[in-house]
Amino acid sequence: MNFSDLRVVVLGDVMLDRFLYGDAGRLSPEAPVPVVRSRRTDSMPGGAANVGRNLLALGGQVTIIGLVGEDAEGAELSALLGPAARLIPSARRTTSKLRVIAAHQQVVRVDDEDPAPATTEEQAALLGALAAALPGAGALVLSDYGKGVLTPALAAQAIALAKRAGVPCLVDPKGRDYTHYAGADALTPNARELAEATGLPVASSMECEAAARALLGQVDAAAILVTRSEKGMMLVPRDAPALSVPAEAHEVFDVSGAGDTAIATLSLAVASGRSLGAAMRLANAAAGVVVGKLGTATCSVAELELALRRQEGSGGVTLTWPQAAALARDWQRQGLRVGFANGCFDLLHAGHVRMLEAARRHCDRLIVALNEDASVARLKGPTRPLNPLEDRAVVIGALAAVDAVIGFAEDTPLEAILALRPDRLFKGADYSIAQVVGAPEVASWGGQTVLLDLLPGRSTTSLVQRAQQGR
Repeated sequence: MNFSDLRVVVLGDVMLDRFLYGDAGRLSPEAPVPVVRSRRTDSMPGGAANVGRNLLALGGQVTIIGLVGEDAEGAELSALLGPAARLIPSARRTTSKLRVIAAHQQVVRVDDEDPAPATTEEQAALLGALAAALPGAGALVLSDYGKGVLTPALAAQAIALAKRAGVPCLVDPKGRDYTHYAGADALTPNARELAEATGLPVASSMECEAAARALLGQVDAAAILVTRSEKGMMLVPRDAPALSVPAEAHEVFDVSGAGDTAIATLSLAVASGRSLGAAMRLANAAAGVVVGKLGTATCSVAELELALRRQEGSGGVTLTWPQAAALARDWQRQGLRVGFANGCFDLLHAGHVRMLEAARRHCDRLIVALNEDASVARLKGPTRPLNPLEDRAVVIGALAAVDAVIGFAEDTPLEAILALRPDRLFKGADYSIAQVVGAPEVASWGGQTVLLDLLPGRSTTSLVQRAQQGR
């Protein structure tokens, strides 16, 4: 999957997202609120700018158009966006949001903003920037957060410009009146926004489709794509049956920015020539990735490809080494510790599960490398493996502790370790550090080898022997 030749234009309400991370160990004596001891503060693009950030994370090209104040926040946001930004100076303050997070939970959000409609002069400048950016673009995203950039007149003119340029237009809408989005190729409200816009219930799939079709009766758009949180997504085209995809089963840490990830992925997929149905499946998988992360997160191509494998029922296996290496680099760039374990894992037993669960507690992401069939036969004898690589990989990949699985043909995993450069290398405590293949190499780049306790009396060999003896 390669989006590097595709460029998407994003027009809308850009923001600066700030995250204050700390620890909360007691309540304030002044009020029934937690006292958060600050550890660090991070800043990143938010709102329409976060759509652009997601496009860049997926390997696409982007032009981001919006308004910023002539203030420190505007300067910081411009610096974060770099060459992708086409930001128009405004007398308003730059919209910023501060989220205070303690123990992986958001405690409070503080918004600083001037949500006023863009002036006539500002709208003219925004349209001028849009007209200059549309030639050669694969899609236009209107990211409306209700802060005043996408006035009804500006939204209508932006869609008209896109249509004249032959550029598909996707809209993340806001408010109750969607008529100024007429002509868009798709509107992407969430279920709550769809209910507000139509006044109709959206709890069931039948109700959701009925509300979407009612909205299509009010707005001349080609399709409605509804994001339904834990229920997945539903695409309702004007002249075709509805399509649905279920949500990915992930532990949800933070839904901040998941809609931005979804429309960014959707726009790149549409720009690449995929149908809206195929684009929805990609967007759904990408959104499932980011809700499992803390903060306003993004999804990389490597993470998206892994999510799609899981979506297709393959357990995320088997990755090629380049794919696994790209995934490991992505995780490490996010500040996550990548762990590596290897073995034959011919018959999965409690000892294997216990060891992999223990390994996962020492890292943030765990990659397991499995000996390919010929390698197992050389190590264990001609009657092994009992299960082929494909089956072993599916079983291991289904474990909650395991994030990705690769195979290796060699008798030792050294080449795989050198390719992935993990932060943690795991082996059973029946080895010493000096006996662990790859331990010196992992240490050379600052990693650590961890020896894990084994569950006594559990081994594939003993299970095979007992089966042969009829016990």
